[in-house]
Amino acid sequence: MSLISTKEMLLKAQREGYAIPAFNIHNLETIQVVLQAASDLKSPVILAATPSTVKYANENYLLSIIEKGSKLNDIPLTFHLDHHENVEDIKNIIKLGCKSVMIDASKYEFRKNVDIVKDVVDFAHEYGATVEAELGKLGGVEDDLKVDEKDSFLTDPNEAYEFVKLTGVDSLAVAIGTAHGLYKSEPKLDFERLEKIKSLVDVPLVLHGASGVPYEAVQTAIEKGICKVNIATELKIPFSNAIKEYFNENPNASDPRQYLVPAKHAMYDVVVEKIKMCKSENKANDNSYNI
Repeated sequence: MSLISTKEMLLKAQREGYAIPAFNIHNLETIQVVLQAASDLKSPVILAATPSTVKYANENYLLSIIEKGSKLNDIPLTFHLDHHENVEDIKNIIKLGCKSVMIDASKYEFRKNVDIVKDVVDFAHEYGATVEAELGKLGGVEDDLKVDEKDSFLTDPNEAYEFVKLTGVDSLAVAIGTAHGLYKSEPKLDFERLEKIKSLVDVPLVLHGASGVPYEAVQTAIEKGICKVNIATELKIPFSNAIKEYFNENPNASDPRQYLVPAKHAMYDVVVEKIKMCKSENKANDNSYNI
């Protein structure tokens, strides 16, 4: 199975009332874990890479590994650029074969956000790729992306309607009270705002900053229109903690083929939990996708 765009994946999820889990990956091991868990649970899945991950691992390696993974795993999956801001970088990676991108111009005022997103949408659609954009601004930290709480703001439903109409974007990330990174207290999601956005916007809606959001709250968000859920921090923590624990118990260890194994096991358990949270288990029906 080759890489696909997220269009059919998200529209199917929208029709059937579940969400596609999008897991941030960083290297071969994290890709293997996500694909193994998704394959075991027969879930469609998105493997997402931030700009710093692409810089670290190189887009050519990432695309090649994930393309090979798509041939080894009989599930719908794709590679997605997450929170990318450099338009030329996005276009170059699309030319290499990436079918799903997020252009994040949410730091700009509305009109400039629209202009930047529309440019990427027009280009991506020529290559059969889909585009996610963000309206509103999440606080917190994710890799090199840092937004102070005072600078964050929630998505305006009427602006969301206008934004989708003007840009032709394929999916929209909305700010309804989540944040990137770890929460200092339990987040309170604005479900009324989400319902209003859903009533005005027909494209699939995306929830960023889902790490640490209560299971039930995420499922309520899915019931109210979220079709894609992003998970990053909750994967990195168990992965790194397992490595630390291994070295505490084996201080003279040096073989990554040994100390990375418990890290993969720890991360696998979280991926399985999040797939079930998204209700995407057993949704990998090949006949429903335009592959």
